[in-house]
Amino acid sequence: MKKIKLAVLPGDGIGQEVTQAALPVMDALAIPYEASFGDIGWEFWKNEGNPVPERTWQLIENSDATLLGAITSKPEREAEEELAVPLKNFGLRYVSPVVQLRQRLDLFANVRPCFNIQHDKSFRCSIIRENTEGLYAGFDFYPMPEAIKQLVNKSPWDNYPEKDMSCALRIQSRHGLKRLFHFSFEYARQNHYTKVTFADKPNVLRKSSIFAREIFEEIAACYPEIKAEIHNVDAVALWLVRRPEEFGVIVAENMFGDILSDLAGGVMGGLGFAPSANIGMKNSYFEPVHGSAPRVKLNTANPSAMFLTIGLMLDHLGYSVEAKKIHMALVKTIQQGKYLTYDLDGLASTQDMAQAIIGNL
Repeated sequence: MKKIKLAVLPGDGIGQEVTQAALPVMDALAIPYEASFGDIGWEFWKNEGNPVPERTWQLIENSDATLLGAITSKPEREAEEELAVPLKNFGLRYVSPVVQLRQRLDLFANVRPCFNIQHDKSFRCSIIRENTEGLYAGFDFYPMPEAIKQLVNKSPWDNYPEKDMSCALRIQSRHGLKRLFHFSFEYARQNHYTKVTFADKPNVLRKSSIFAREIFEEIAACYPEIKAEIHNVDAVALWLVRRPEEFGVIVAENMFGDILSDLAGGVMGGLGFAPSANIGMKNSYFEPVHGSAPRVKLNTANPSAMFLTIGLMLDHLGYSVEAKKIHMALVKTIQQGKYLTYDLDGLASTQDMAQAIIGNL
């Protein structure tokens, strides 16, 4: 079989630990692959002024898939303060590596499955978050630009000077929404879901939500066998906690999807179980949702999310049977209860739990 060319970017914090612990599952499953390790993250921002060096982009371009460990991101002030002295005062601007990856590679769909691992109640759903538009598109301003101030002057805020106001724009395009909704229904069809729920805020964001709703209904008509519904995002959040088994695919714009997918991680049992896939028309990358977790002690992080993330990657590359084996081995490890990390009320190290999962294959 063709050898997978895999770009491995361990990144920051626990990203390095969980990557090192989980990657051997590829060998245990006899997957033909060649891993090339690349540079990404906070250390490269501090020392090079770029958290994604150009050499890393070249590595990604020459690979079949990219596996990312975790990223540390900090606000603008901290980013400037932590730059190496020779790099300061050159106007360098920190942009999160995950934002760069999603926008530069046009990875418009962020897929985050949610299923029962620790719970007796059976549920299986997936959050699909738009990845490149919405409130995270980068149109975030302080002070407020004069062009936007002209609009605000027609509102109750017309007496405030520009320096006393900020604003962010929720950008949505017909192209971006059509491909997002098509992806969501296709994902539902391929993964045997019978319902797609669009989570938005049509009772408040009336104009932009009507725009999105009409496109959603247009795409839904192409999939008559799948139930399509639209609900307020806050109501979806409530019922995702109370009755996750009621959902199939939940699709949302960037910020709403971000919030719902972290909530779904909590429903699963914590972000230590939350994998994600970032998919575009030509490119992809895969990462656990938990971030770099700087407060977690050395070699105590739960590697489960990275194992499940590798499973998503393998499924995307056509290794569905092997992906299922990872899932089953993880569930068996949880049920046995012998090698569990601190967040699962256990005493096992990252490596101990990882070895137990691999052993259960």
